[in-house]
Amino acid sequence: MELAPGLTRITAPNASPYTFTGTNSFLIGRDKLALVDPGPEDAAHLESLHRAIAGRPVTAILLTHTHRDHSAAAADLAKRYGVPRWFGGPHRLSRPLRRFERNPIKRSCDWDLIPDRTLTDGEIIGAGDMQVTVHTTPGHCANHLAFGLPEADILLSGDHVMGWNSTLVAVPDGSMADYFASLDKVIALPYRHYHPAHGGPIADGPAHAAALKAHRQMRNEQLLAAVGNGAKTLGAVVKVIYPTQPAKIRMAARMTMAAHMEYLEERGALKVSRGIFGMRLALA
Repeated sequence: MELAPGLTRITAPNASPYTFTGTNSFLIGRDKLALVDPGPEDAAHLESLHRAIAGRPVTAILLTHTHRDHSAAAADLAKRYGVPRWFGGPHRLSRPLRRFERNPIKRSCDWDLIPDRTLTDGEIIGAGDMQVTVHTTPGHCANHLAFGLPEADILLSGDHVMGWNSTLVAVPDGSMADYFASLDKVIALPYRHYHPAHGGPIADGPAHAAALKAHRQMRNEQLLAAVGNGAKTLGAVVKVIYPTQPAKIRMAARMTMAAHMEYLEERGALKVSRGIFGMRLALA
């Protein structure tokens, strides 16, 4: 689907409760192209990308981040087209693991993918035959980027801002503090139209990002209220806030509420006692 002059979207057939209708790959450029988020290693999707490229030269593969639903096909496609991979550095945690802790989304991360060029905040790069501005937007994960197309008033917002759902923030892979800071950052950027990596376009991106921020602030308040009313564990908090959600959604909710818990703990609003048998919560 052509979204704007020089911007085409190809959606991978990997629909799920976490990916909505599938991962959006993008082609930037007209006569020369850059490929953003090549997506999963799915033969039908790779063929769709090849048809959309239609013999035009590809100059680089860009990644918003290194979760495998975005990056798994990057290595093979870089070889196929003989192009470099540019993104925000190898996959890394937002903070070190604590004792006895595990990364709940470890298998979804592309740990072995190394960039040919590490992109930095504010740099302007040639993407195909267009200019793109790089914006670091950690939160969903540590190396998340958004790509701005200034001439088109478009921000490719990756998983940071999506229209269909709020973003999963799973500590220690992601960070709620970073997520809030990155929301403030994109709200202040001069782009109105957002195109996320899952779902359709967002007509007023800054307004939608502000609504997501308000939603996350509401979850902070709900967590504190649940603990104030007697919930002493993360599981108990999730039952209060998400009483009717199906199991898969509650798994994601638990991960994001853990990120809210850390955020509130860091700000002195919540006390968290950690032990080998779990965590106990109390208001500070």
